Amino acid sequence: MTKRRWRLSMLAVVAVLAAGVLLAACGDDDDDGGGGGGGEGGGGSIALLLPESKTARYESQDRPNFERKVQELCPDCTIEYANADQDPSKQQQQAEAAITKGVKVLVLDPVDAASAGAIVSRAKQSQIPVVSYDRLITDADIDYYISFDNVRVGELQGESLVSKLEEDGAKGDIIMINGAPTDNNAKLFKQGAHSVIDRSQFNVAKEYDTPDWSPDKAQTEMEQAITAVGENGFAGVYAANDGTAGGAIAAMKSAGIDPATRPTTGQDAELAAIQRILVGEQYMTVYKAIKPEAEAAAELAVALARGEDAPKGLVNDKVDNGQEQVPSVLLKPVAVTKDNINETVIKDGFWKASQVCTGKYAAACKEAGIQ
Repeated sequence: MTKRRWRLSMLAVVAVLAAGVLLAACGDDDDDGGGGGGGEGGGGSIALLLPESKTARYESQDRPNFERKVQELCPDCTIEYANADQDPSKQQQQAEAAITKGVKVLVLDPVDAASAGAIVSRAKQSQIPVVSYDRLITDADIDYYISFDNVRVGELQGESLVSKLEEDGAKGDIIMINGAPTDNNAKLFKQGAHSVIDRSQFNVAKEYDTPDWSPDKAQTEMEQAITAVGENGFAGVYAANDGTAGGAIAAMKSAGIDPATRPTTGQDAELAAIQRILVGEQYMTVYKAIKPEAEAAAELAVALARGEDAPKGLVNDKVDNGQEQVPSVLLKPVAVTKDNINETVIKDGFWKASQVCTGKYAAACKEAGIQ
């Protein structure tokens, strides 16, 4: 072989080797990329924006369950978390910050269902999908909605209250302490409750919408109601959640009224509410299995971050938000009284018996069969 031919042969070998290295590098990029694939594929940043902390569930249940499930499904994913403390402007700023950081998905539980549309519009400008979590964002182009059948929540509250009053042979009216007027869910709870109460023998003597879902404001509303109708002017209390129930019960106690004589509803199965139910101060709550709700949101968020569709079988309904029929995941709420605490919140691990049965509640737990 001549010297010139030897050099040409070596150049050909080098070219083949270089091409092989280049192809291998391209293959590695495909393997490690974030688009689609199984549980090991890709990461990304996901924003979880919650509305407030006065309702205990958000920090004690929603956030940790969501974060745990995201990390389980996508170890490479990061979470941008923020709580708006019931301030729509603050939530707008938090969303803008998350978008600026380049998150791939917004999971948004709105402070104000209507004004949150501006957040959705801003996210869409950056091609970021939005999951409306727990509270429905109205009149906006959201991608998915995850919550409970919230009209049914109100129906369960109304049915439980009316049934208890009828069982007790009670006479008199009902005080209604509703949720925040800015929360679309509060409107749905009220709608469901009224559909039951309005066709019963009981009238609504006084009714309030409670700004910010504040227990303190609920207490003030209840104090005003007692002043207006008198200590014996009402038979029961519709309270939209456990925080407002706590406020109403505090007002009754301050007025010298035994809350055990005025059945009071609630929602969220907060620890304090479960304990009040055990000792008879609150009649019922609505248990919403928040862990499955938060986990479903995490499954959706991870899929969207990878550019995938919703996991098969997850979406089970559509909900009209005023602009479109939104693909939705709706879970079933459950009415909880003293009789089924053990079979619901304890059995599901929502609360442990050791958390509920402390101090003065131990005897009531034993009576209810909770150990």
